[in-house]
Amino acid sequence: MNETAQESLNTAVWGRIAAAGNRAARWPWWLQVGGLYVAARLVSACIFMAAALHQGVNPWFPPRPDYWNFINIWDARWYGEALSNGYPTQLPVDEAGNVKENAWAFYPLFPLLGRSLSGLTGAAPAASLTVIAMLSGLAASLVIYRLFRLKSAHRTALWGSVFFSVFPVAPVLQVPYAESLNLLLLAAALLMVMRRRYLWAIPVVLLMCLSRPTGVPFAAMAGLLLLWRLYPYLRLRFQGLPRAGGPVAEEVPHNAAELWSLTGLTAAAGLGALLWPAIAWATTGDVQAYTKTETVWRGQDLVPFKPWFDTGIQLFGPGLGLLAPFVFVAAFALLMMSRPVAALGAELRLWCICYTGYLLVFLHPQTSTFRMLLPLFPLALSAALVSRSRAYRGTVVVMFLLLQLVWVVWLWAWAQLPGGGDYPP
Repeated sequence: MNETAQESLNTAVWGRIAAAGNRAARWPWWLQVGGLYVAARLVSACIFMAAALHQGVNPWFPPRPDYWNFINIWDARWYGEALSNGYPTQLPVDEAGNVKENAWAFYPLFPLLGRSLSGLTGAAPAASLTVIAMLSGLAASLVIYRLFRLKSAHRTALWGSVFFSVFPVAPVLQVPYAESLNLLLLAAALLMVMRRRYLWAIPVVLLMCLSRPTGVPFAAMAGLLLLWRLYPYLRLRFQGLPRAGGPVAEEVPHNAAELWSLTGLTAAAGLGALLWPAIAWATTGDVQAYTKTETVWRGQDLVPFKPWFDTGIQLFGPGLGLLAPFVFVAAFALLMMSRPVAALGAELRLWCICYTGYLLVFLHPQTSTFRMLLPLFPLALSAALVSRSRAYRGTVVVMFLLLQLVWVVWLWAWAQLPGGGDYPP
């Protein structure tokens, strides 16, 4: 093929791609968002299948498993245990009296829905959990797009949802983990908060609190938002100042009922955050049943902030290691003050701040930390707001997909460490 013919072929191919893109741009928004999310999950499925071909000896199945076996490992086994056998009435302990790993660390909404689906359809527990995770992830992408549309135009919101769909740890949205269900409920709650439908958000938040431990940061976010809205309301009410225009006026509640509704949401989120630990206490008779179980995986008692300094010292030595958490906090503060993040508005910025603060207080940083960053999905819209350049946005997508390869091969696939075990995803 001569050079002229090659150029004509390239022009024809790119012309067809552009024409297909123009046709897709005329689809309804939900079809665009859903189609791109499904395409992202198919890419992730290919990554899983390629990694499975190289999977060696592991604790769960023979080498080179099929796709369905490969995605049903790690915490998926614990959710399956909770679905099939429920939660223990007595905490299991070893010979020394220390609490052993058990199902109380895994919140009940996801396995409860799986049990219901298995009962209705007769499907295997693993299949039911996988279906729920996949459908929840798809629904979450649609709700997230609607959330982003409150702060941006269609194309930017669409890119933000694409960034969410291809995020480096996004493959977890199609495995039997509760992340996709939790993100669906979290995004729905945030959407209602941004629309100031606080009372409607309460049942969603309570369900969210039973899917994963996001109740504490949500309650903190709602409480800070209440204070943020209360000050200008009181100032207008008691000083008799006129309601001005501009962004400040947007933060002023329309009436006292709106403030009381937000107060109710704050209280409900706080109670919801305590609901699962209270259920564990009532069932086992041990007031620390949930906390003891949760800390088994970290191998030490819960001491706020300390694990971050311990990890910093482990990675950077005793000098720089003590400074590392402060450097991280300073960098995050600068990020929160940047123009793309400021464009998210008070609610989404407060959520990102409160959730990150929650991780700093309670999280033991490890390889699972990457997965726990998914609730910071509003930053995907900020990433799309950085530039409208197709080259920039396309590069972000490609880099995220390459990092999916890293995440699946490094953390999801099992490769025994010299000391035994493997890094968890």
